[in-house]
Amino acid sequence: VQIYSTPWCAYCKMAKEYFTKNNVAYTEYDVAADEVKRKELIETTHQMGVPVIVIDGKVIVGFNKPKVAELLGL
Repeated sequence: VQIYSTPWCAYCKMAKEYFTKNNVAYTEYDVAADEVKRKELIETTHQMGVPVIVIDGKVIVGFNKPKVAELLGL
């Protein structure tokens, strides 16, 4: 699981807390600080909104909890 986020994003924080609560390992990319990952985010989603969550190659824009749970099998 990968999450593209910013330090001030409330939905990013909620998503990370959800992963932690459910023992889901994730890699976080701070697109505010990491220019390479920011460009990757824009190329992938054609926008700058966060969070963007990638699970098994499937991209979810925003913290869509039901979709995240479905893709994680929770």
